[in-house]
Amino acid sequence: MIELNAAEIAAITGGELVGAAAADPSIPVTSATTDSREVTAGSLFIAKPGEFSDGHRFVGRAFESGATLALTERPVTDGDGTVHPAVVVPDAVLAMGALAAEIVRRLRADGPLTVIGITGSAGKTTTKDLLAGLLRAHGETVAPVGSYNGEVGVPLTIFSAGYGTRYLVVEMGATGVGHITYLADMVRPDIGVVLCVGSAHAGEFGGVENIARAKGELAEAVPPGGTVVLNGDDIRVAAMDKRTTADVLLFTSSTDQLPGNHRELRAVDAETDSQGRPVFTLRFPNGEEHRVESGLIGAHHTANLLAAAGAAFAAGIAPADIAAGLSGQKAASRWRMERTDRPDGVTVINDAYNANPESMRAALRTLAELGQGHRTWAVLGEMLELGADSVTEHDAIGRYAVRLNISKLIVVGTGARALHTGAVMEGSWGDESQFVQTPEEAQAILEASLQPGDVVLFKSSNGAGLRFLGDRIALKTPLETAAATELSAENATRGENK
Repeated sequence: MIELNAAEIAAITGGELVGAAAADPSIPVTSATTDSREVTAGSLFIAKPGEFSDGHRFVGRAFESGATLALTERPVTDGDGTVHPAVVVPDAVLAMGALAAEIVRRLRADGPLTVIGITGSAGKTTTKDLLAGLLRAHGETVAPVGSYNGEVGVPLTIFSAGYGTRYLVVEMGATGVGHITYLADMVRPDIGVVLCVGSAHAGEFGGVENIARAKGELAEAVPPGGTVVLNGDDIRVAAMDKRTTADVLLFTSSTDQLPGNHRELRAVDAETDSQGRPVFTLRFPNGEEHRVESGLIGAHHTANLLAAAGAAFAAGIAPADIAAGLSGQKAASRWRMERTDRPDGVTVINDAYNANPESMRAALRTLAELGQGHRTWAVLGEMLELGADSVTEHDAIGRYAVRLNISKLIVVGTGARALHTGAVMEGSWGDESQFVQTPEEAQAILEASLQPGDVVLFKSSNGAGLRFLGDRIALKTPLETAAATELSAENATRGENK
């Protein structure tokens, strides 16, 4: 993080200096965090109210760990009544956004900086990881940790940038119209990437068309002279070319002619190898062609690879370097088609960080392809935030698993029961499909039943917690041994103030 002092932070956020900061506004900070466990000497501790805890409870702990200043919504005192040095603001999250916007402005003023925003209903984190891995060979690159993609995560990403940063990759999530506009106003992207419009969060948005409206806000935010990279295979995304004044680059794995007169990036002869990894010839807008052999698992990652390639091409990276940079890259973030081959011959695919109907189908197709000639297991949990369509969508996934001839289906949790019902109605009899209430029940079935050669997929929304079950099965870890580690990971995922 670039160095700021208390007076500058107060001016940027419209806050009031209290405690020792009022007496000495020159107090410097060189990093910022919302997690007191991550505080180091010189940190700004941001005490935001959270869903599960209030950061103001941890201000004292933050100063004990070396924080020099806090950003709070009220004065906080220590044990003897002394007010901790802080900038007090009406809304800590909005203040984070203001700080982040000013940091981006200063970084641009200091030297070349390319900001790349990525959004979509699925694939954001994988695309971000691919692009960051590629760009790091060409300049200092800052990208989100995990899935930091909201009004808190985006500023935290920006806070880790410094004056040497050449590329800033920002993942942008949304749960409503206007959210991406807020984030884009903060970072002013030079390049915007829109991956897909799916039904994730349809309940919160009020329908898929509102999701398309929200994702398209990124296209609208890229200025003339910038580039918007759009998925030409998604009709709603391709239509966003009418919502931007920037240059448009479409990516596709289809052989069809794409609409409009735009530059195109194509995956030619796209397929998967014997390990389920995408391979294709990457054809660039300038006519160059280069082979890409990915280390990711699943044909659906072809779109993510193309999106990363498009963003890198727009940033001026040479086509040969793009293809070489993408080839061999594996998943950098946890629980995204994460493969573990156990010594006893069982293969575990843990893709249980997030789920929606589109990604569920993609993961099941990959399981069917990888499991040819083997017994396949799909351990599926609830897809959250589908609104009124939840039962219908879960039922359809259960039927889809049967049509793919998945050998065994274990459905976990009441919210996912319609998956089991759909499978039974489609013709899954006996113990081919089983419903259980808890991950522990599913673990008992798997421990008693898995055999060498079996391939087992874990897939659910984050809140269903199946990623931890996947870890336990992959490592053959007893539940009681894993409990403490899983609690810590759960807290980190929730972004609690600790």
